[in-house]
Amino acid sequence: MPSPNSAQTALDLLVLTILSRRSPLHGYGIASAIQELSEEALRVEEGSLYPALHRMEEAEWISAEWVLTENKRRARIYRITKAGSKQLSAETQRWNSFSGGVARVLRHA
Repeated sequence: MPSPNSAQTALDLLVLTILSRRSPLHGYGIASAIQELSEEALRVEEGSLYPALHRMEEAEWISAEWVLTENKRRARIYRITKAGSKQLSAETQRWNSFSGGVARVLRHA
C-alpha cells in the first residue's frame, strides 16, 4: 500500500471521491471533473489515469462496463463499489491526518 502522501494515493482518493458523487463516468469525465473542481490546479494525464483505473478495478474498488454513447461510440464507464466506498473512507481519514500534520508544521515552524 502506498504511503498516504504518495501521488498514487492522492489520485486514488480523487477518483474514488469523484465516482462516489458523480458516478457513472468515463475516464475523460473523471479527469475533467478533477481539473474543473480543482480550478485547473490539478490535471490528470491519461498515462496516469487509466493505469490507476485498471488497478482500482482489479482491487474491486470500482467496476467498469462498456456502453454505447449517444454518438454511437463505445465508452468505458466506471462506478464505485461497496469496497471502494470503504477504501474511500479509509483514504480520506489518512489524507486528513497527513494534511493536518503538514498544516500544523507550516503554522508553527
